[in-house]
Amino acid sequence: MSLKMADVGHVLLALCLLLTAARAGGHLFKRLRQPTVVGEIAGGLVLGPTLLGLLLPDFQAWLLPREGGAASALGIFYHLGLLLLVYQTGVGMRRHTTGVARRTISAITVAGLVIPFALGLLLARQIGMDGLAGRAGTPDSLALVFGMAVAVTSVPVIARIMFDLDIMGTRFSKIVLTVAVIEDVVLYVVLAIVLGLSQQRGGEGYGLLAASGITSVPWTVAYFAVVPTLFLGIFLWRGPALVRWLSRTAPGAAPRSSVLADRLVLLFLLCASCIGLGIDPIFGALVAGLCSPEVTVDEKTKASTELHSLSMNFLVPVYFAIVGLRLDLVRQFDVLFFCWFAVFAFAAKFASVWIGARLAGEGPRSAVNLAVAMNARGGPGIVLASVTYEAGVINESFFVTLVVLSILTSQVSGVWLSRAVSHGWIEPLPVLASAPEPAAPARRARLGTGGLKGGNPR
Repeated sequence: MSLKMADVGHVLLALCLLLTAARAGGHLFKRLRQPTVVGEIAGGLVLGPTLLGLLLPDFQAWLLPREGGAASALGIFYHLGLLLLVYQTGVGMRRHTTGVARRTISAITVAGLVIPFALGLLLARQIGMDGLAGRAGTPDSLALVFGMAVAVTSVPVIARIMFDLDIMGTRFSKIVLTVAVIEDVVLYVVLAIVLGLSQQRGGEGYGLLAASGITSVPWTVAYFAVVPTLFLGIFLWRGPALVRWLSRTAPGAAPRSSVLADRLVLLFLLCASCIGLGIDPIFGALVAGLCSPEVTVDEKTKASTELHSLSMNFLVPVYFAIVGLRLDLVRQFDVLFFCWFAVFAFAAKFASVWIGARLAGEGPRSAVNLAVAMNARGGPGIVLASVTYEAGVINESFFVTLVVLSILTSQVSGVWLSRAVSHGWIEPLPVLASAPEPAAPARRARLGTGGLKGGNPR
């Protein structure tokens, strides 16, 4: 179906408004020393049913429609922004893994992932979930969403908070980011299972699984547990070689100028491969980010800057603005449910991380700082809400709750860590400092050690 010229103009106007609102909100919140993503969502919130739709409902429905050609075109930009956000998350995960404090990392990973996930599953079994399910939601898939919502941690948000507080490169930051990377990879595999179950329930299956005719729940769960794991392992092993091959065979392009194109080809190829296997394409985007190979400094800087600029200055802000656009805080925000669920999620994650840290020999204050930091849900929490809502696993009310929870926990973590640094509870010193250095170079070294300079601020 081709778009009419009127629809093209409508899409361009909508993109202009969404991007302007997102950038204005992001700039305002950045000046307030808050996560940029919160401001970008707030920009979309202003244009959505929460504010503009409440004041001028007919105009808002025409300006940013939910159906028709213009809505479909905006949906493409929404999904491209989502894929690039997850890709950048994967790149950040690769950057932040470390071997420091193995005992603490192991204990916090096991306790901080298994306990809250299990508590989320238990909670889902004890309450009525009919009021939270979407068209393709099942008790099993909803229980898994509950578990993930309680257990998830945001790598990009917590990394940016630490960068701003000048504690990137410390032992504390390396522990938090390494644990968060491991947790997020595991939870993305679980998310693949949830989305696979929703395909079967909604009759909207695609790819290899749909062609095979498998319909039983046990076989579906087994498929979406094994295939994504194999997919991840194979491309972590051979992905860099694939990119090098693409670079050598790219017609008419010098290797130095083709790095950005090669990474985009890898991203789209892995996303399309996932669709062919019946897996949601966001898993392919994550794997593409994780397996993007190292290149020379000049090439890497150029590719990272260009791809970061395309993602974070255009498509990702549009994605977050559309997330805000879909939030209806007037009609779909269940305040009572949100309050008790937020308290439960924060307490479960806090207690489990604290227990793991103490068992590993961390002091009481360090354990508290780790527990609060690991509660930031940020971008991954919003991605969880977005893709499960799109797949029909959860309804609009639960979607709103998960997005607001992700924003609130990120705010709490940022405020607490800022207080901890100002009181000297976290020392802003690099782990690997071996000799005294002048003050200015030392600061530059800290900012460069495992940092996020120019990286994803979400």
